[in-house]
Amino acid sequence: MGLDGASRPIVLVVEDNSLVRIVIADFLETAGFVVIQAVDGAAALVILASGAEFNILFTDVQMPGPIDGAGVAMLMREQRPDMPIVVTSGHGVPSPLPAGGRFVAKPYDNRKVVTLLTDLLGA
Repeated sequence: MGLDGASRPIVLVVEDNSLVRIVIADFLETAGFVVIQAVDGAAALVILASGAEFNILFTDVQMPGPIDGAGVAMLMREQRPDMPIVVTSGHGVPSPLPAGGRFVAKPYDNRKVVTLLTDLLGA
């Protein structure tokens, strides 16, 4: 799916910091994405279990609850091996990073995130 107007790519944004989540979600929507928001890893699992369709995962690593963003990313890699995954953190690169996953350090430039997601979906 591209940003060509024919079909809008859908991104699942998993971020427990509401301000950070709202800002990146708004930026992505303005750039042509449809955004599904999850407030933490547990909420992301509910969305995943619901069968919701999305094309890419963008998740923070450190979150409260029974599963963090790294766990969500690893589970996503198992369930949807071809899905692009972008992991973000202000505390360095998580280990292990899911196979084929990309890392973006916080604070990130919203424009660079849009470019990365667009590139990953076009690959």
